[in-house]
Amino acid sequence: MPLMWAATLALLAGYLGLSWWVGGTLSAAALVVYLRLGTVRCGPRTLEPPVRGRWMALTSPVDSVPSQGGHAYGQTYALGLVAEPGEGVRPDIGWRPLSRPPGDFPAFGQPVYAPADGTVVTAHGRRRDHRSRNSWPWLFGSVVENTLRELRGPAGMLGNHLVIDVGGAYVLLGHLRRGSLTVRRGDRVRAGQPVADCGNSGACTEPQVRVQLMDHRNPLFAAGLPIVWPPGWNGKAEGEGLPETWRPVVVADPGRSGVPAGQRDDEADYPA
Repeated sequence: MPLMWAATLALLAGYLGLSWWVGGTLSAAALVVYLRLGTVRCGPRTLEPPVRGRWMALTSPVDSVPSQGGHAYGQTYALGLVAEPGEGVRPDIGWRPLSRPPGDFPAFGQPVYAPADGTVVTAHGRRRDHRSRNSWPWLFGSVVENTLRELRGPAGMLGNHLVIDVGGAYVLLGHLRRGSLTVRRGDRVRAGQPVADCGNSGACTEPQVRVQLMDHRNPLFAAGLPIVWPPGWNGKAEGEGLPETWRPVVVADPGRSGVPAGQRDDEADYPA
């Protein structure tokens, strides 16, 4: 996204005498990077769910790819999860109040688990947990707010986050609670290990957990990679899968059967 801003400034500078070719070339390059025209194609990788209990996907690659509306920041196949313990417990979108403290939402403070064995390569945990943006006025205003957040780079969008090297790929857990990270850069983690709490940091409308798989440790340069959760992830005798958007599901403890967490489904086709 910084490249997109540089291109915009270069185009505006055309009015001051800078060659239009400079702005045009930067704009074309920025669009290629932002839209990830060279998106990686490969088989999905099996990871454990980062949450337990009754949750719901606000965004999911089951229903739409790219799930977040764009390929930037390695989020092509990202999942955005909110806790939904029961009907009426989680505040819904409305006109009032304009915002709520994060503690009003059941996801806030819930434990977040490592989806696979690996090594922590990035740990950001100092950004504050802001109030919710789940009213209609704030949702409209978030378009401008998130544009400004992108000036800070990935941390501005993802808030407090962890990136874990799981061997050949990188798992990102985002929107974590300030001060809740229990691991730091260089630490080894095991699948199912608590590593942080759900928070409301970065570009999110309410407390939620972002999980995505990438081909690079830095989201600014990463392409998103597909994932699935192992058989039995929802407590049923079914195959691998992911939750659909806006349909609450009970996420069970993993490890019942199927491919071990972190193992590739299609080893030969997976990019090194």
